[in-house]
Amino acid sequence: MKFKHIRYVVLLGAFAIIGIIAVQLYFIKKEWSNKEKQFAQTVTICLRNVATKLYQFNHTSPSTPNPVRQLSSNYFVVDVNSEIDANILEHYLKTEFERYNIQTDYEYGIYNCETDAMEYGNYVFYNGKVKPDGVSANLSKYSGYNYYFGVNFPLLNNTIAGDMTIWFFLVGILAVSVIFFAYSIFVILKQKKLSELQRDFINNMTHEFKTPIASINIAADVISNPESIKEPARILTYGTVIKQEVNRLNDQVDKVLQIARIEKSGFHLRMEKLDLNALINQVVENCLANHSSEVQIKKDLSSDIGPVEGDRMHLTNILYNLLDNAVKYAGDSPEIKIRTTLKDNKLMVYISDNGPGIGRAHQKRVFQKFYRIPTANLHDVKGFGLGLFYVKSICDAHHWKISLDPSPSEGTTFVLEIPQKPLNG
Repeated sequence: MKFKHIRYVVLLGAFAIIGIIAVQLYFIKKEWSNKEKQFAQTVTICLRNVATKLYQFNHTSPSTPNPVRQLSSNYFVVDVNSEIDANILEHYLKTEFERYNIQTDYEYGIYNCETDAMEYGNYVFYNGKVKPDGVSANLSKYSGYNYYFGVNFPLLNNTIAGDMTIWFFLVGILAVSVIFFAYSIFVILKQKKLSELQRDFINNMTHEFKTPIASINIAADVISNPESIKEPARILTYGTVIKQEVNRLNDQVDKVLQIARIEKSGFHLRMEKLDLNALINQVVENCLANHSSEVQIKKDLSSDIGPVEGDRMHLTNILYNLLDNAVKYAGDSPEIKIRTTLKDNKLMVYISDNGPGIGRAHQKRVFQKFYRIPTANLHDVKGFGLGLFYVKSICDAHHWKISLDPSPSEGTTFVLEIPQKPLNG
């Protein structure tokens, strides 16, 4: 799938999800508001009935047509126009609330004219026997009445939320859908990235194989020419070319197969004590032999470091890969520096080059499989993007650390950290 199409899918999906969320939030808010209004209307009817009973009990008449005032979503005051007996009030409240099926805790208080304060009455439970933590017992006064009581519903929000369980269930389904959509987009982008890496790998592999195949084809044509039999030296030259190109092809195939074996069955390390400096000297000689005489490799090897425990073949490959990369990307006149030192009980190996360096955007990706850094005018640099991935995999298997030093302003420095204490494999 093209990136443009993926972008359209993401945008349309995002708009759809945002629209669904907005609509659902709107309806949840509206339903919550309706629940509050319905509750307030029911409570108002109950409290009006309680006020009527108190009027009859006290042989008084209301001072206002509407004795009930709602001061907040869960707090109501009721004018009774006479003194109130708390026990009688609580009895009437229980009776009316049970009658209208108000299933939530409430508390009430009675205004005292002498102290000009609300005297707390009682907390009445719908379920349970313990007053919930954090429930306030401070009932506010109301200046519009002289004799009144107040009723507060501290758990009203919980009650409404319980009545809206189906809505929250739908919100949960929507959340799962959003997570699934986000995960799907992540998988699509990841698969697209892998597809691009695979495409680049195939292109690189085709280019790597095309050159030696062409050379072998030319050499085979020359050797198969009957006239070439008269020139043994020429046959020997082209035979040597065929042998070199076959070895080159074999090396490339071995690299790919080696990575495949590593990913399938892991590593089988043959641990032994190794002289790191001696191994570096050997790798440097091999590297110089395989490159032009213009390559300069300067060594600064500390004599204080002790033996390191590791797999000889894999450690050799690590060092050679790092040196080979340094030579490839250093430019026309490679100057490579390799230094060893002991730091915080770790053997440190620094391999630096004088190349253009690696941009910060690429530094975290250099150890990814098949990843190759864009090289601008260095299109002749060969490889499949497997070298540093192999290096990182070997280091992880040894419990070593390989990193890229971001501090140099020019060139590139790879840092290999090997614990001084021998490992047990």
